[in-house]
Amino acid sequence: MLKEFKEFAIKGNMLDMAVGVIIGGAFSNLVTALVNSVIMPLLSVFTGKLDFSQLFIAMDGQAYPTLADAEAAGASVVAYGSFISQVLNFLIMAFVVFLFVKTMNKMRDHNKQPEAAPAPTTKKCPFCLSEIPLQASRCPHCTSDLSEASAAAEGTTPAEA
Repeated sequence: MLKEFKEFAIKGNMLDMAVGVIIGGAFSNLVTALVNSVIMPLLSVFTGKLDFSQLFIAMDGQAYPTLADAEAAGASVVAYGSFISQVLNFLIMAFVVFLFVKTMNKMRDHNKQPEAAPAPTTKKCPFCLSEIPLQASRCPHCTSDLSEASAAAEGTTPAEA
């Protein structure tokens, strides 16, 4: 088992995964800052200066002016404004990851060399139009002599060919 783990770590899979987690964590912090500092204030302008971080429902039936006051009073609260912020974080992250993967796929597909078409191994019989091997001198379907057909196509007789 230790040998398998060593092979796994040496292949680079573990290193790639670690780099991805670190970059993902940093990117998550960046998106959270974007949502909290830019997007939510812009949304609050369009929603009448509504502060999403202060949207909550106190479960004890009391009215509290702010979320901090409700929490200080020990009231159980449902902070749905925070949930809205997290949903926006998720949507932005998902969209950016989608764009990143789409760009990477496009670059990978763009760098691929088109595969050359394989050389044909069959031809059509000029008499019955059946598929036959290239080397065939007689059609197995209609039994026509193909050397006569190729000579006629070249403008010679079978004896001259």
